[in-house]
Amino acid sequence: MEKNRIKFEFLVHDLKVPLAVIEAGILSLLQKQDKYGELNDKQIKILERALRNTIVTRTLVNDALELGRSSQGIVNKSTFTASQLVVQTLIEVLDLTDHSTADAIKECKTLADLHACLSGQGLVVEMEEVFWNRDLYLDESKVKQILRNLLTNALKYRKNRVVLRVARGDRHLFLSVSDDGEGIPSGYHKKIFECYFQMDMKTDHCVRGHGLGLAGVQVLLEDMGGELFLESDTGKGATFSVKIPW
Repeated sequence: MEKNRIKFEFLVHDLKVPLAVIEAGILSLLQKQDKYGELNDKQIKILERALRNTIVTRTLVNDALELGRSSQGIVNKSTFTASQLVVQTLIEVLDLTDHSTADAIKECKTLADLHACLSGQGLVVEMEEVFWNRDLYLDESKVKQILRNLLTNALKYRKNRVVLRVARGDRHLFLSVSDDGEGIPSGYHKKIFECYFQMDMKTDHCVRGHGLGLAGVQVLLEDMGGELFLESDTGKGATFSVKIPW
């Protein structure tokens, strides 16, 4: 079993190089048309779509590697700010679906800037102003992966609005992501964290295809000593909250 796991991780790691070459090639065609030739609108759309899917695949590869490191008890703590966590994660998530908003977020320096940027996008960030530039000392890659998965799920299943709450407890970082979608019936609350589980498409309830996302969040949190909570019911949206100890 150990040998199979190592083979799998080598395979996943080896995917990074060809993905980087593909991504660089597409970017060159898009950004250096004076060198490689002018593109028409249809060609640009096809290349942009290919680029987005390459980025998605790269993210999945990095997430798989992070889960592997987590299962081995590897924790790489570093110092980063709450603003870096929120801004960088939002950019990663939105860059695939709303490139213009992602670019605008890159220019945000303050919490007020971020609020103004997200106004009208159905995205709300709630955190205290004093916490914006506070230092965090955690495994940045794992925390970003957790938040990215929660935000991706919420954005996918919302009707109009997603609320991200970020706060600092005495001994933990608190993250909460809420959507106003159809919600998850209480009978599915445990199964929703199983790998590849999807709710029955024949039901009248919203089908939430979380796949490995929430299962991965659960694994990362368990290895970090954190906790994951779900508040939801049919027609009442869903709130996923995590507590990550310092």
